Parts: sequence; structure tokens; C-alpha cells
Amino acid sequence: MSDKNLTPLRAQYLSIKKHYPEAIVFFRLGDFYETFDGDAEITARELEIVLTGREMGKGVKVPMAGIPYHAVDNYLARLIGRGHKVAICEQTTRPGGDGKGLMEREVVRLITPGTVVEPGLLDGKRNNYLAAVAPGAEEAGIAFIDITTGEFAAAQLPLSRLEAELERLRPAEIILPRDSGYQPRFKAPVTAIDERDFEPESAAGTLKDNFGVTTLEGYGVARLPLATAAAGAIIAYLKETHKGAVAGISHLTTYSVGDYMALDESTVANLEIFQNATTRAVAGSVLGVLDVTRTPMGARLLRRWLGQPLLSTAAISERQDAVDWLFRNSLVRSEIERWLKSFADLERLANRVRSFTALPREIIALKRSLEAVPELGRALNDASVAGLKSDLKDRADIVALIENAIEYDPATAVGEGGVIRAGFSAELDQLRDMATGAKSYIAKLEAEERATTGIKNLKVGYNQVFGYYLEVSAANLGQVPERFIRKQTLANAERYITLELKEYESAILSSRERLAEMETGLYRRVLGQIAESAEALLAIADAVARLDTLTAFASVAADNNYVKPLIDDSADLLVTAGRHPVVEDSLSLGRFIANDNTLSKDEGRIVILTGPNMAGKSTYLKQTALIVLMAQIGAFVPATAARIGLCDRIFTRIGAHEDLATGKSTFMVEMVETANILVNATSKSLLILDEIGRGTSTYDGLAIARAVVEYIHDHLGARTLFATHYHEMVAMAETLSGVRNCNVAVSEDKGEVVFLHRILPGGVDKSYGIHVAKLAGLPKPVIKRASEVLLELESTRDRSITTGGRRSAPAPQLSLFQPPPSPVTGELLKLDIDAMTPREALEKLYDLKRRAGE
Repeated sequence: MSDKNLTPLRAQYLSIKKHYPEAIVFFRLGDFYETFDGDAEITARELEIVLTGREMGKGVKVPMAGIPYHAVDNYLARLIGRGHKVAICEQTTRPGGDGKGLMEREVVRLITPGTVVEPGLLDGKRNNYLAAVAPGAEEAGIAFIDITTGEFAAAQLPLSRLEAELERLRPAEIILPRDSGYQPRFKAPVTAIDERDFEPESAAGTLKDNFGVTTLEGYGVARLPLATAAAGAIIAYLKETHKGAVAGISHLTTYSVGDYMALDESTVANLEIFQNATTRAVAGSVLGVLDVTRTPMGARLLRRWLGQPLLSTAAISERQDAVDWLFRNSLVRSEIERWLKSFADLERLANRVRSFTALPREIIALKRSLEAVPELGRALNDASVAGLKSDLKDRADIVALIENAIEYDPATAVGEGGVIRAGFSAELDQLRDMATGAKSYIAKLEAEERATTGIKNLKVGYNQVFGYYLEVSAANLGQVPERFIRKQTLANAERYITLELKEYESAILSSRERLAEMETGLYRRVLGQIAESAEALLAIADAVARLDTLTAFASVAADNNYVKPLIDDSADLLVTAGRHPVVEDSLSLGRFIANDNTLSKDEGRIVILTGPNMAGKSTYLKQTALIVLMAQIGAFVPATAARIGLCDRIFTRIGAHEDLATGKSTFMVEMVETANILVNATSKSLLILDEIGRGTSTYDGLAIARAVVEYIHDHLGARTLFATHYHEMVAMAETLSGVRNCNVAVSEDKGEVVFLHRILPGGVDKSYGIHVAKLAGLPKPVIKRASEVLLELESTRDRSITTGGRRSAPAPQLSLFQPPPSPVTGELLKLDIDAMTPREALEKLYDLKRRAGE
């Protein structure tokens, strides 16, 4: 359609929209942000608001959906949370003097899931990471940034570790080179950008320009081309989406994934580390149990620590010693917790100060936080927390600056006097006096004019169009003096001005403009002075976060009777009276049944665990893994004693699920996960395997299960808990020295079963599946018939293996290999069917049938 048929507003919108095809454009129209066309349809659907339409040219009616500008944060949060990008298009000029004419508009901000900075759109307890991935042939570069805290880091890692690292970071948005072919398994909005931004040389130049340096040696990425590519791509992307954020990026750190335990997606989900598997909420997860932090910084650090178990006994011991001191000194811990509650989100606040977007109330919160720093430092009087104490620097200078400069009353918000305290600037105080004096004069003028004119109801008013005026009712117009100049006629009154009133009006308006301008300038000057210490504030924030997290570990340990585990470099895992932290937390005190666990060279590094469902096998498996995980982040563990040889990986294969998106059956998913474990596990790993081989036929499954255990025993030597319903597996303990059997105890009396939730030595030969089905509520006829069928099957099995009351020779060993092909099969495989005539094919078929019969 010709542009001549469009309204100027429509043409303006289309001109802007073509530059942001992938974003929803919020187009400012007065008090609303409007969306048009396809954007409107998406907005209406996602926000559940009405889709309307509007004529915007001859024969042009377009869909529209609008939201009030003052409520934009709530709507933005919902759109961004669902992976959309939003371009904020604002009015940048006023209409003409007659109130008409097209205002200029431009996009002032492109908000994507990974570039959100608005406090109302963020979860204070978790980082909002933007991640970039630069895939290579055998390695990949990964970089991530949280522009609200300034955290910016990069690594170069094996491709096999990439997905686990993305799972750990859980970024809000991932950027990739266009046409890279890589599709991350982690579900997050993906943005493809120009490949040139990922070229190592170009990316290095981008980083150097941003940091104002000539070499990247000091940042650790100079010899890591893929890490450089990912980090440079992030800066390039931010320059396009949020230029203001780039100025606050002052450093880049390089890290190695080899310093931390990798947790794959299955393990994170199976152990419910960050969220409950059923509700997807934090409540009912390991994080939900451990997170009693008092500050947003501490909550975010706890998430990072949970996703990065340590691989250094020295680093673990350092955390443990601090937790131990806080655990033993409950009065000091209570005092620390009280002071921690005083802290605002220093990490995000320091960056809001640096970007000049911090509000007065946030600056007052900063002052209160810094006032608590010396108090925290005085409470830390032990060598185990000496490092934390030294990092809690007293910044009395910033406290004094804010005290002298900022005055903020939360009850009245900014108020008449603004936010700059009286006495901070003599020039500002003088302007305030002028403004106050002029306003006092206006109040006095009304009384004087009433006395002079004799008009008792004369009043002085003000509006933005006419300024100050004298209003006289129609009944008193005969008393209006000649010096009054008519300005406006109303239905029942006239409005006038005088030369004197106009003169004071100019003084008032001029002083107000100058006052607002000066106050804004002084406030920015204060922010600038504080911003000079932004790095120091971030260092304090880091120390507070660490103290907060360690204190949380100590509080949870004290409240739940956890113990300090011994971490060493042995190959053992010894737990006395271990418990599942999440399950125990959901039960009343003392109801959880604790169990021991021993995986060692002397007593066997592989335990085959048999017993019925619902009896606690999965709980026992998971609690073992969680005790190791908690120990290696430096926390105390739910047990009465524990000695843990450092684990390099925790692998879990629990539960049955299918992957419909990739066409993988339940059994295929099970085999893929098992293959991943067997390929990547080492003798230092902990393997939690549940029901390997249950997704196929009995003999196939049993064969696979036995082969897996044999492979772990003979080749890996990993500490392993192997839960199974294949009771035949218990015989492996007789032939494999590193295997022993355990079972979940069950009490059976007159056909009724009670699960005791205790782990005992030895195997069992019953699964009690029908009893579980009864508990689940299957109809009685089904339960009755299942019991009859079970008796028939067990009787058939017994007859097949016994003769005259004597057990027959042992059943033959199951073979894991197919027998060699017969000559007929071999000849069939060699046939070139396409080259044969129908007659030749028929004759060959008769020949093969004859030979097969022989």
C-alpha cells in the first residue's frame, strides 16, 4: 500500500518497527504504550488484554493493544519472562504550540531477557545472566554477565562440559553466532547475532576498546580464543541493546570448570537441587532447605555455590572452618544475622549508582548498609573468619557524604524541599529562600487585594496555561479596579492579572526551574562521588554475601542437627545415620528413619540395593548424593558422622521419562543417560543408578544391568549405589569382590506389609508390587486377580528350576553376545537383490529354504 494512504503516525511507527523486527515495540501515545499489527496480537494473547483496532489511513485498519505507561513494569515482566524482547519507543519532543502536530519518537531501550535492569522485573535471589557461546570443534567458549551486579566471566571448556555449565548458570538469554548449527539443550531464549562479533580477533578488539587497554593479558583470555570470542560478543550485543550497561563493565574474570564439580541436567533435576520436581518451586528443593540467607547477595551466592561443588579439600575446609565457628557461637551468629538484615542489595545498588539511576531511597539504604559494616567486622573475632573481616572495609567517608548531602523522607517521598539537605550547597539554599519568599508573597497578596478592593471572595490561583491569576466572581465585577488586566472569562467569574503579580510569577517560575536543575546536578554529583568507590562497594558486597551464606549453613546445621563431615582424598564414603535433607524437612521432628552407608575398598564400592517400591530406596539413593554435594560446597550434612573421599562427579540415573521432542523412547533416554555416565565417570565419581534395564524385556534388561555393574566393577571402580528389581542381580556379590548386597526392610504379617525404611545387609527376592498397587487404590478384583497370576508364575518358575525336591543344575549364564550367524544368514547378507531377476530370486529363495531345513 502506498505511504500516501497512511497517516503520519502510522508511517512513523512502520519506520521505527523495521529496525526492530524481532521485538515487540511499545509505542508511546500519551499515557499509553500501544502495540500494533502482529505485536498487538502477541501482546493481547500473552497479557490477556483486549485486542482492538484503529483506522490509520485510507482503508487501513490495524490491530492494537495498549497498556498504561505507569503500569509498564508489571506487563514487561510477563513478556520478558516468556522470552520476548520489547523495544521501548518514547516521545522525545512536545507537540506544537497549538497542541497539534506529530511528535518525534525513538527507541530508547531494547529490553531482552538477559539485559533487564529494572528492579521491578528482577528476582533479587537469583542472577539474571546473559550468556554467549562460541562453539568450536572440540572446545567451546562461554561468557556470561549480570549487568545488574557487574559480574562478567569467561571460560574455554571441553564441549562435553558445555551443557552442564549452561545448566549451572541457567541464563535468562543465550546469544550464538548466526548459522552456528549449535542448539543448546538448556531451554532459554536464544538470540543469533552476526558471526563477525564472534571472530576472536574482532572480539578481542571489542574487549580492548571497552576496557581501554592494548592487551588482554591481564584479563586471562589472551590465549583463549573461544573464551575471547564469547566475551567480545557479549559486549557487542550490549552496545546494540543497552549502551548504558557497557560503561559499567570494568573487569572480566577467567575461570576454569576444572575447579568445580560438573552437574549434568539429569543430576540437577533428579536431586531436586534448585526446584521441586513436581511443583517447579524452590520450596521442596535442596535450595529451599538451605536458603535462610538474609541478603539478596547471599541468596545469589548460595545458588552459585550449590551449582559449583568444590574439588579442593583445602577450599572446602576453609568454608567448613568458618561454618563450624559460626555453628558453635550461637550468640555471635544471632548478632551477625541481625546486622545482615540491615543490608540492601549492595551489588545491584553499586551498579545503579555507577549508571546514575539509583533513587534517593536507595542511597539512604546504601548508607544504612555501610553503617552496619563496622558492626559486622567487630563480631568476626576468630581466625577462621579473618579473611572476611579484612574485606569488610569501613567506608565512613561515603556514610558522611550521604548524611551531609541527602535528605529523604519515605513518608512524603521527595517532598517540597527535594532531596539535597539544607546546608550542603549555599547557592541551592539561596534559591530555595527565593522560591519560598515568592510563594509567601503570593499568599500575602491575596489578603492585601481583598482588603484594597473590598472583594471578600477574591482569590489568587495558578494553572499551567495562564500562570498565576486573580479570580473575581461575577457578582463582584463592579468592584474590579482598572489596574486589573482581564485574562480569562469563566461562566461565573473573571480572571485577571496585574503587572506586579506577573513580575513575581516570573521570579517564582525562574527560581523553580533553576532550583530543579541545580538539585538534579548536585544529586548526580553525589552519585558520581559514590561511583568512584563502586569497586570497593562491590568488594564489601562480596564479603557480606560470603558471610551471609556461611551463616545460613551454620543456622541450618544448628536447627536440623547436621554434622561437620570429614573431607579427604580417599576412595571411601562412610555415612552414619544419614538423612535426606528435603524429606526430613517435610516431616515432623524425629520421624525420618536414618540409615548408614558404606562404600569403600574394604567393604565394597558397589552396593546392589533390592526391595519394594515405596519402601525408601530412592530416598536412600538421593540422600547419599546430597550428603556428598552438601559436603563439597562446605556445608554441614544431615548425619551423625560422615567421612567423604572427594568426588569429582555425581551421576544419577533415576526414574523413567521419554524425550518426545527428539523422538527418544523411555528406554532410549535411559540408555543414553547410562552411556553418558559410563563414558565420563572415573574412580573418584559417585554413581546413583536406579532400575537400569527396566525399559525393555526382562532378559534384555537383566543382561544390560549385569553388564553395567561388571563394567563399573572391572573398569571404573566408582562408588556406586545400584537399585534394582532384578533379584537375580544379588548373585553378583558371590563372584565380584567389590559388590555387596543391601535391601530395604519390610515387615509382613498376615498378608499385610509395613515398610520399615531401614537399609539392611543382604538381598531380597520379593518386590511387593501388588501391595504397592493396593496402596495406590487399584480395584479389589484387580488386586485379587494379580495375586492369583503371581502365584501361577512363581509356581511355574519353581517347577522349572527344581526336580524331585532337589534344585537342578544352575541356570546357564546369560550371554551378552549374539551367536555367530549361520551360513544361510551369511549368504543372505551377501545377496545383491537389485541385480537379480525375479526368476533368479525365486530359485535362490527355494534353495535357501531347503538348506535352512537341513
